[in-house]
Amino acid sequence: QVQLVESGGGLVQPGGSLRLSCAASGISFSSDTMAWYRQAPGDTRELVAGVSPLRDKSYADSVRGRFTISRDDAKSTLYLQMNALRPDDTAVYYCNNLPPWTGSWGQGTQVTVSS
Repeated sequence: QVQLVESGGGLVQPGGSLRLSCAASGISFSSDTMAWYRQAPGDTRELVAGVSPLRDKSYADSVRGRFTISRDDAKSTLYLQMNALRPDDTAVYYCNNLPPWTGSWGQGTQVTVSS
C-alpha cells in the first residue's frame, strides 16, 4: 500500500527556515514525478513545488526563490527547504505524486509561521 510520511514542520518566526521530509513507499519513487502540496485553514489544497525523475523542478509563484524541492531516490525521500518564511506560508504540507494519481495522502506536517 502507498505510504507517505511527512515530517519536519513546526513553529517558526517570519524570515525563518524549515526543511520538510517525505518518506515514500508503495510507489515507484525513482520513476515518479513528486511534489509538495499545502492546505491553509479554509483554503483548498494547492501545489507548491514539483520535481521530475530527471530533477526538473517547478514552483508556485508564491514560493519561487524561497523554497527548494529535492529528492533522494536511494532513500525514496522528498525534501522541501523553505527559507524566508512568511505568515501566509502557514499550512499543512503534504507530499504526493504529481499528479496525485494514487488518491492516497499522508497525515501532512504542520508549518506555522508567526511571531
